[in-house]
Amino acid sequence: MGKLMSYFSNLLGRHSQRHYPYPAFDIHLNKNKQLHIVGSIHMGTRNMYPLSEILLEQLEQADALIVEADITQVHAPVKEAFPEPIALSQRLSPEHFDCLQHYCREIQHPATLLNSLPSWQIALILQAAQAQYLGLHPQYGIDCQLLNSAKAINKPVIELEGTDAQVNLLINLPNGGLALLEDTITHWHANARALQTMISWWMNYKPEKPDQVLPMTFCEEIYQTLMTKRNRQWSEQLDNLPAGKYLVAVGALHLHGENNLRQMLAERHA
Repeated sequence: MGKLMSYFSNLLGRHSQRHYPYPAFDIHLNKNKQLHIVGSIHMGTRNMYPLSEILLEQLEQADALIVEADITQVHAPVKEAFPEPIALSQRLSPEHFDCLQHYCREIQHPATLLNSLPSWQIALILQAAQAQYLGLHPQYGIDCQLLNSAKAINKPVIELEGTDAQVNLLINLPNGGLALLEDTITHWHANARALQTMISWWMNYKPEKPDQVLPMTFCEEIYQTLMTKRNRQWSEQLDNLPAGKYLVAVGALHLHGENNLRQMLAERHA
């Protein structure tokens, strides 16, 4: 066991782990691959701009920027092939429906506009609206800033998935993504706290202190689909990269909790 832990420590560079003024760590994989992995937040506040000079230096030194999806590309809006035939009041329990109406009033988004949409899309709309209500905007997200900076210096961009694949994943959730919508409603306040925690990491990160634990806001079914399976796929993709130095930006939630991306990378070399 001691030798195994020593191996993990060497693999992840813990003996010489450099601390950064933002949530990130370095991993050195075999075949001369270096990853600077950043715990991104997809929407940010105005005072999260511009990015740290240290992070921009990492980008300049990298052979490529790796992101979940290039959100700066123009994509066709998501269209619904079939409107949801079941009203929200029938899809949700009375308690969940009452909460949804309350939160819609809170973020000033009419609930009637959601009634014909699939559950997964309603969940995303509510999450984005909540973030905007808390003062977050997509143009200040770490992904967006890194992508714009990479393109300004002609740095190659590699997508782990791409927007189309992400949408297809959501479309194919069981029951139209009802569990994701229920999670969004159930963990409304926990999600707000998680957003505020992640913002604090980018505003005043203290690397000498352990990261605050992020609350679990997914049921097991959704966690396995949106987190565990994707982390496993991404770890394989990162492990198969050619030799080089890469800056990798993924949502901070993928670097925390059970079966996180860091753990997956380590297990591939156990």
